[in-house]
Amino acid sequence: MDAQSDKPHELRREYDPNFVVTPAYRDSLPDVQNSGSGALEGARVPILQVGISGFRLPLSYVGPDGEDLSIETSVTGTVSLDADKKGINMSRIIRIFYEYKDETFSPEVLGKILTHYKQKLGSREARIKANFSYPMLQESLRSGLQGFQFYDCCFEGIIDCADRVRKIIHFDFVYSSACPCASELSEHAREERNLLAIPHSQRSKSRISVEVHPDKEISLLDLRDLCINGLSTETQVMVRREDEQAFAELNGAKVKFVEDAARLLYAQLIEEGRIIDFRVVCSHFESLHSHDAVAVLCRGVDGGFRAEFDDFSHLNA
Repeated sequence: MDAQSDKPHELRREYDPNFVVTPAYRDSLPDVQNSGSGALEGARVPILQVGISGFRLPLSYVGPDGEDLSIETSVTGTVSLDADKKGINMSRIIRIFYEYKDETFSPEVLGKILTHYKQKLGSREARIKANFSYPMLQESLRSGLQGFQFYDCCFEGIIDCADRVRKIIHFDFVYSSACPCASELSEHAREERNLLAIPHSQRSKSRISVEVHPDKEISLLDLRDLCINGLSTETQVMVRREDEQAFAELNGAKVKFVEDAARLLYAQLIEEGRIIDFRVVCSHFESLHSHDAVAVLCRGVDGGFRAEFDDFSHLNA
């Protein structure tokens, strides 16, 4: 045998920028994900969610005053996968989403994307989460100064086997919590021992998750106002001395344990007819302790939110 024929064929190391992909060439490309059940690895079980997490793009949102806001958004898109299918076409998760990139984004738009996911990916269920930071102007308590407060938000959409769509909004609200116990103990030290004592307070965060009625809408401004009406002591952006004094007075008037904060928000949300289900999570980043105080409650709708919440550390970020 010719010794030359025993040598492996040497591949070229080059990139051809002028190479044109024809339809025939594209059809010849291997498609491993759609190679059938014979190529499955591991157990032949359905996968509840499979997709892409954290692809980013600018999306248009309605601002607090009706203006257009372009906001960087991090998106996670997933679909279900049947037990007899090896995988999904991952790139379609992004490509389908990009078909809606020029629309004004809202929980309602998610329903259209989710339906598209099911159709193009052949899935029974689909889910989308879009995380973004939403700016709203806040006016100082007494000086009249204004500054932008940013609220971490998430629009979540879920479509099930029967094509029912759930619209969920997650909204983070940062506030100050002055301890009622420390307030009383400080007053006791002043009255009984003539000693100056300062009650402890701390930055705190609530995350309200609301499921919106299928035929109704609620704005992020509405959710912000619900939180302010319930908790009162939102942290401030622009502060002069008179504002700092006002904030101290406000905290003195609105002392709260973490249990109080959760119940105050519950009282606001239960009265909102556009919300059919909700969960409240509160975390007080204690200045007295080396740990946080946390509370969770929900409305208690069958098949709705539950009190499970295991990522409290993410609130303290």
